[in-house]
Amino acid sequence: MNHLKDQIRHSSNNPVAGLTRRLAAMIYDSFLLFSIWIALGAFIISPIRFSIYGLPEGNDSWSGFPFIIQILLTCLIVVTLAGYYFICWRKQGQSLGMKAWRLKLQSTNGELASPKQCIQRSIIAPFCLGFLGLGYLWCLISSSRGCLHDQITDTEVILIAKEK
Repeated sequence: MNHLKDQIRHSSNNPVAGLTRRLAAMIYDSFLLFSIWIALGAFIISPIRFSIYGLPEGNDSWSGFPFIIQILLTCLIVVTLAGYYFICWRKQGQSLGMKAWRLKLQSTNGELASPKQCIQRSIIAPFCLGFLGLGYLWCLISSSRGCLHDQITDTEVILIAKEK
């Protein structure tokens, strides 16, 4: 654990992560998140559907749900996404994809991101990706090489040196 804290404290020696590594880590994380969402559908959403509304008719499995339930289930999926990143970032500053690509999220002061920063990132980052990725492309023109949501939340994603 001390090794992890040393890497966080001496982050000024670590470069800010580039766009390619960030996107690769997101793709890696998406495989895990899709698996979680499949399990969520199999063990929570489908049993609710079958117990309340019976077997679906036709190809549209959402058609049997009232609109309010559709919204609640969509919120459940979004909360699952945000919760995954929040837990990973607060625990050690890395999601599974970030570990694989040797990336770490931290506050600009070198400490792990605060709960407030993690929540802000969870809200802002999807919008940065959603608007044609402009928030992520921001790192190509920014002097700090940080994405837009990094700068808004006062965080940075750094590249960790390989362990020998």
